[in-house]
Amino acid sequence: MSFEKYLTDKKALILTLDDALFPKKDYLLQVYYLFSEFMAYTEQHDSKAMIDFMSKTYAAEGSENIFDKTAEQFAIPEKYRHNFELLHETARLPLKLLLFQNVLCLLQEAVVNRIQIFLLAEGNPAEAINKIKQVEWHGLQEYLKIYFTAEYGHSINNALQGMLIEQVVEKDVVVMFVSESQFKSGLAGFGLECFSVTEIL
Repeated sequence: MSFEKYLTDKKALILTLDDALFPKKDYLLQVYYLFSEFMAYTEQHDSKAMIDFMSKTYAAEGSENIFDKTAEQFAIPEKYRHNFELLHETARLPLKLLLFQNVLCLLQEAVVNRIQIFLLAEGNPAEAINKIKQVEWHGLQEYLKIYFTAEYGHSINNALQGMLIEQVVEKDVVVMFVSESQFKSGLAGFGLECFSVTEIL
C-alpha cells in the first residue's frame, strides 16, 4: 500500500495508542489473563473460568467496571481491586503487542522520509508507558517522541497545541491517525488533517 497520499509534504506524523497502533484488546486480555492466574494462586479460583468470563464480558460490554462484574461473579474480595488496577500499569505481558501491519509500514515510510513521529497517549501515563515498552517496534522506538494528555489537563487539543509549539511545527505539515472510535467522536479537532487508522488497514 502506498502512503504517499498521507505523507507527501508532511513533516510530522501523530498517532494515538489504543486501536490506532495496536488492538486495545491485545493488551487488556493479557492483563486479565495475568489477573486470573494471580487469583488462582492466591484464592484458588479457576483461572480458566475467570478469563473466559472476563473475555466474554469485555467482548460484549467493554472494559468498564469489569473488576466489579468479575468480583461479583467469583466472590473476589475488594482488597484485590488494587492488584487489578496496578496490573494495568506494571504487567509484563506473555506476548509482545504487535502493531497493525500497515501502521508498521506507515511508520517505516515516515522514518525513511525523515518525518517526525509523535505518539499521543491518553489516560494514565504509567499504563501508556507500560504498553509502549511492550510493543514490538522493529527498531522504530528510537524515532518516537511521546506526549501525554495528562500533562495538559487531559485535553487532547491542549496536548496537540503544546506539541506543535514545542516542536515548532505548523498544522498544515502534520497528519494524524487515530482509532475509529476517536475519529467518530470528533477527536480530530484543532484543524489538523486527521484520519481513522481503519482507512489504511
